[in-house]
Formats: sequence, C-alpha cells, structure tokens
Amino acid sequence: MKVPQSLRNVDQDAVVRTFDYDDGSVIAADFGNSAAEISVDVVGSTAIIVADGDQFEFELPPEASDVSARNGVLTIEE
Repeated sequence: MKVPQSLRNVDQDAVVRTFDYDDGSVIAADFGNSAAEISVDVVGSTAIIVADGDQFEFELPPEASDVSARNGVLTIEE
C-alpha cells in the first residue's frame, strides 16, 4: 500500500512508515508526544485528522480497510 503524498507532507516532525506482511500492509504515522491526542474521521474515501489543534485531510489508498488513531499514532491497515 502506498503512502498518500498529502500524508507524507503533513508534518515535518511526523514519522511515516509502511510495514508489509504476508496478509496485508500497514501505514503508521507517528506524530510524537506533542500530538498524543489525535482524532481521525473517515468520510467516504477521505480521512480527516485533527492533531494538536491542526486539521488536515487526505485521500485514503483504495485498499485501506481500517483507519485508527491511538497515542499519537495514525494507523491505516489493508
């Protein structure tokens, strides 16, 4: 699964990685301690993220099946 370009450019402090497994892949974006409380809402194929008072959105990859946020880490699973 490819990382959406708009997610790569979201925050210079965020660390975005992709993990590939036999049964799918996971994109993890770690926003660090400064944004420990992030929220995510999915409307259609668009993810809306609020982190540390800032809001941004990006198109989810077509193969994304689950999107969640916990402890400052956004996870997109295939």
